[in-house]
Amino acid sequence: MAKKDVNKEKSKNNFFKELKSELKKVTWPTFKKLVNNTSAVISIVLIVCAIVFVLDVCFENLNRLGIERLKTLVASDTENVNETTELNDGTVTDNENQEESNDTVEENADTVQEGDSSETQTE
Repeated sequence: MAKKDVNKEKSKNNFFKELKSELKKVTWPTFKKLVNNTSAVISIVLIVCAIVFVLDVCFENLNRLGIERLKTLVASDTENVNETTELNDGTVTDNENQEESNDTVEENADTVQEGDSSETQTE
């Protein structure tokens, strides 16, 4: 067991030595480059945020207008239905005209059938 503990310590020490040697090989940016790159990233993020905000406001307003338009259409449809039901106080609506024409067609069909049956009986 002692050999395993020793190997772990050597691997830890070896890891940190290699890490230190690799960090020495890195070319670090100068302070001026660091500031320029950071400001570029922040400015791009702010521009994208502004574009997203403007689009969000535009779509929200378009959605609100669309919903209001739908509400007015639904309200006008329900008013039309209410008006046709309220007109039943003596005036004839389109539905009643259709029902009356259907009744007359049925009566005419009945009389034609009766006439046909009387003609066939006489022959």
